[in-house]
Amino acid sequence: MIKNYLSFAIKNFRKQKLFSLINILGLTIGITCCLMLFLFIQNEFSYDNFHKNGKNIYRVMRVGEMNGEKHEIPYVSAAYAPALLSDFPDVIQKVVRVVRDNDLISYNNTSYNEKNVVLADDNFFSVFSFPLIKGNPTTALKDPNSIVLTETTAKKYFGNDDPMGKILQFNKDQQLKITGISKDVPVNSHLQFDMVVPLEILRPMLPDWFTNFPNNTLFTYVQLKPDANPGQLEKRFPVFMDKYLGKYYAKTGAKMSLIIKPLNKIYFASDNFDNVKHGNRKMVYIFMSIAILILLIACINFINLATARATDRSKEVGLRKVLGAVKKQLLSQFILESVLFATLACILSVLLLQLLMPAYTGLLGYKLPAFWSNPWFYIFILGVIVIVGLLAGSYPAIFLSSFSPIESLKGKLKAGSNGAFFRKTLVVFQFSISVLLIISVVVMMNQMRYVKNFDLGFNKEQSMIVRFDNFDISRKKKQFKNELLTLPSVQNVSLMSGEPGGFHDRYSFEAESNPAEKYLLNTEFSDLDIVKTLGLKIIAGRDFSENFGTDTTQAVLINRTTAATLGYNTPEQAIGKWIRNITGDSLRRTIVGVVEDYHYTSLQTAIGPLVISPGKDNRLALIKLNPSKLKSTISDIKKVYAVVAPDYPFEYSFLDDRFDQLYRTESKQESVLSIFSVIAIFIACLGLFGLSSYTAIKRTKEVGVRKVLGSSVENIVLLLSKDLLKPVLLGACIAAPVGFYFMNKWLQGFAYRIEFRWWMFALAIFIALLIALLTVGVQAIKAAMANPVKSLRTE
Repeated sequence: MIKNYLSFAIKNFRKQKLFSLINILGLTIGITCCLMLFLFIQNEFSYDNFHKNGKNIYRVMRVGEMNGEKHEIPYVSAAYAPALLSDFPDVIQKVVRVVRDNDLISYNNTSYNEKNVVLADDNFFSVFSFPLIKGNPTTALKDPNSIVLTETTAKKYFGNDDPMGKILQFNKDQQLKITGISKDVPVNSHLQFDMVVPLEILRPMLPDWFTNFPNNTLFTYVQLKPDANPGQLEKRFPVFMDKYLGKYYAKTGAKMSLIIKPLNKIYFASDNFDNVKHGNRKMVYIFMSIAILILLIACINFINLATARATDRSKEVGLRKVLGAVKKQLLSQFILESVLFATLACILSVLLLQLLMPAYTGLLGYKLPAFWSNPWFYIFILGVIVIVGLLAGSYPAIFLSSFSPIESLKGKLKAGSNGAFFRKTLVVFQFSISVLLIISVVVMMNQMRYVKNFDLGFNKEQSMIVRFDNFDISRKKKQFKNELLTLPSVQNVSLMSGEPGGFHDRYSFEAESNPAEKYLLNTEFSDLDIVKTLGLKIIAGRDFSENFGTDTTQAVLINRTTAATLGYNTPEQAIGKWIRNITGDSLRRTIVGVVEDYHYTSLQTAIGPLVISPGKDNRLALIKLNPSKLKSTISDIKKVYAVVAPDYPFEYSFLDDRFDQLYRTESKQESVLSIFSVIAIFIACLGLFGLSSYTAIKRTKEVGVRKVLGSSVENIVLLLSKDLLKPVLLGACIAAPVGFYFMNKWLQGFAYRIEFRWWMFALAIFIALLIALLTVGVQAIKAAMANPVKSLRTE
């Protein structure tokens, strides 16, 4: 029987080649999009799930409050780990500390500034499941002068030679023996590294760093015992914090609580200034929604064409019923045909996916794991075949199998009339989705254009960032700055702790306006040239100046928001008042100037209070360049860098690129939505093309009669087009309020955002209508231009 069903399906395919190809093409494109998005979504939700003890591993987080909002801070001090293990032996099984670093690694006179180095406790490979190809995971990091490389890093240094036991030079003055080779870190790990060095290597140089609680610079992970209750452990943390930091908090007025975050929730954490991989859960859900909607559009095409062609198969149904076929058999046949279409489309989709993967991974910005070896991929394909086969095939099967055999054989069924309303409803739904996606793209494009052209309150153009990421440049940063200022193409240089758009420290302050109050304020440590280099505007008081000998130790600048936060009605009232960084030093510093608010963070957050204080904690140089001599200036700066840090490669970035990176997720959303909106429109129009083609074929004789009776081509085109364009227009109108709702939600992620304009919705509707009109119009014009004699001969 199945053989007969397959024979009927193939015969029907050959008989209706155009409509069969439209169905397969629509399903293939829809399923391909679905598979692409499935691979992305599965990878996003699989982060850190590969660790053997992952369910019991947590990261220790401090929680602080700033401006009424709680913020999770991933950095704690090295002293937390032994204290946690000592105080909670009944709950905590293991503790491992991890700090990310970049170091100069040398071998045989070849040096690399490795930016992906991890310093960790010796149980790192026992807690985390990063398997070693060579070496013992329990002993590989026991020796403080050991090092473990990933497989790719080992090949970079040694090619195909065995690296075990070889010696690498670490930051020019230490020798490290290779004691292990690990597999490359999986893509779905929030912790990424190229090499692991024992944390103990720092103890001789920084003994106090291991015992000083307020010095928060590393991550601490705890592995709880299998029967431990993490909630009960967190309830015991207040006593722990009071024991070790109570006096410090009483002195500074700051107050931090402690929590533990499950390992598999770190990737989607919102406070992601920890320099590890993070994802955007909202983006994942957007991708998921797009995948479902595109697949629905493809299924709707199948349903529409199947029901529209119902009368073509009515005699077949009637004849088979007369010969004894029951409804169950007819249902089985039509659903089998649908499953066959879905299977063929899935096979083509897998081949198309293989071709598109390089471009797709380029769009995502990283390489996805190979899908051929992923069992969930095949399970998903099987699910798609079953779901699409049933979803797209059920209604046509029920519709076709319900025909009366007498009416079918007499040919009394009207062409698709029984399903006309249903088909139009599906077209409305299709174009509602398509217009919704277009509205989303239009709003996103305008918001990103707004963000990129927004007045940030400082000049980010031609501003080079050189980070002090090695000992040589850190020790000679003032010499580096002085040498740069001798270059005629360098306008200004400022040494800073963090560039706009980068990380800014938060410290607890007290102020003259209300000494009893403690304020948690963002802080920028810089030299005296920050205002000139960034082009900030002084709105009260004065700038830092070398003419005032006390400015380096006794002066600060604040922004307008800080003045208001401290209780001053006008910026002028803050001038001459003192402010003290409780956690930073013991000196009261005088507010000598107030700068206009500038966006030192992204536009997703409102401008917060900021204190600019002269200090030695400078982590980068911001260099203002002359735009007319950019290439030669970069070459000159490289030569200066080579003098002060000859062993390290010269690396730099630009401030405007840094701000572009802040909106990388949103830009990616925009790109993905744009691409899949085009695909959705294409699939919807593919179905519309099929319907209009079928309508034109079925009304061939009517068109011939109308032409003979004097109807113009324009009238016939309008006649054939209007019935299909009405549901398109209705779908577009439905999509407008839905698009407003979802895009308003998306825009709420920005503190500074565009206002909705009527033309955004009108443009989306116009685009959809224009494409639909062109799709339907081509077929309508073709039918209207046909020879009426041939049309009247059509049976």
